[in-house]
Amino acid sequence: MQNNTGKNNQLRLFDLTMIVVGLVIGMGIFRTATDAASASLTPTIYFSAWIAGGIIALCGALTYAEIGSRYPVTGGYYKIFAACYHPSVAFAINCIILISNAASLSGVALIGSEYLSQLIFDEPASDLVKSLIAMSAILVFYFVNLAGLRMSSQTQNILMLIKILMVLVLIGALFFPGADPSSLPPSSLPPSSLPPSSMSLIYSFGVALIAVSFTYGGYQQTINFGEEVKDARKNLPRGIVIGILMIIGLYLLVQMAYVHSIGFEALKSTRGIAAVVAEKMFGPTGKTIFTLLLFLAVLAYVNVLLLSNPRVMYAMSKDGILPGMFAKADEKRGVLTVSLTVFAAICIIVLFFANTFEKILGFTIFLDSIGMATSAATIFILRKRTKHLDGTGIYTMKWYPVLPLVFMIAYTFVGISIAINTPVLALTGLAVFAVFLGIYFLVVRNSKGAKHS
Repeated sequence: MQNNTGKNNQLRLFDLTMIVVGLVIGMGIFRTATDAASASLTPTIYFSAWIAGGIIALCGALTYAEIGSRYPVTGGYYKIFAACYHPSVAFAINCIILISNAASLSGVALIGSEYLSQLIFDEPASDLVKSLIAMSAILVFYFVNLAGLRMSSQTQNILMLIKILMVLVLIGALFFPGADPSSLPPSSLPPSSLPPSSMSLIYSFGVALIAVSFTYGGYQQTINFGEEVKDARKNLPRGIVIGILMIIGLYLLVQMAYVHSIGFEALKSTRGIAAVVAEKMFGPTGKTIFTLLLFLAVLAYVNVLLLSNPRVMYAMSKDGILPGMFAKADEKRGVLTVSLTVFAAICIIVLFFANTFEKILGFTIFLDSIGMATSAATIFILRKRTKHLDGTGIYTMKWYPVLPLVFMIAYTFVGISIAINTPVLALTGLAVFAVFLGIYFLVVRNSKGAKHS
């Protein structure tokens, strides 16, 4: 009976497809278009970056799906490092993934503050003011979680539906009158300028891909579904391919709506782009409603990350990857007090030192590029260790090793693009990684030795 129940509870094709869509479509689509456009020399580069981002996401999702099938454990995304690499590398990479998650939360909070500040202030708010608004949102939900209060999954689902509805509303702008060419700013290229060189085109594409990568994030969680999908060998790749293709289609339609409504050149400098499009469609009232709904969705995202990441830190602590204090919990309220406090503090620190979305974006994606490339590389190790699983019904990707190699090369390219474009952010990311390596040998390794002695 138990086995039958388990089979009945397995994810079907539609369930998995919707999970993939829900994991990827976040808040970035309402902001990163400006960053991608400002980096793109031409509209062709702009739209190519969005298509390439989807292809990279597809390669990554299929790679992580096989990793999950070969190493099916809860919290697999962080546990695979410990299984495949030296403990020091596993510790350092897992820690920078947590820092990246905190930076991602801070970046999304800044997206919300940019939109909200447009309603509160007549003049554009300073970076400091927007950063303070973002910090306030984080602190509010820190205390909400510290008190043991949780937003219900039903509330989260409603806000997810609102977010999807907002994406569809933006796509609807394609059916409204477009931008007035006479009102658009002149092209950033002088009329007499020579065509851009091949290197400048590659550089432009690479920088645009940084923002696009942030928007496509989330698919790495497919690593957790290998054991939960019915007929995984068929449904896992189908669900991922259908889900990613749906996302590529939606994202491209949103970008077309942005360019149609505002124009490509104006898109490069427009803040609160989605609210501007809503105002063109429905007037000032539409802009206000859209902005408030988006800020609610931002708050939901902040709450989810403040709820989930301390639990990752707790699990890492139980496994000996993080010190034991991170497992400290308030049993009465069901709150991981130390992990929650540390994670919230990291978010605030990121906002303090990188108080613009552009800085947080580069820092986040650089850390992600390290985590993504190294985690995807584990497929080569796991394939050798788990040959006995071949032919047993687990999911094995086609086009191996092309898909993981494409994914790893793409994220290496993104990391190099960040290092060239913003070397300080890249050096900061490398310094953070080096610090965690040092912490492992100074603290974690010694504490483990003390336990065994």
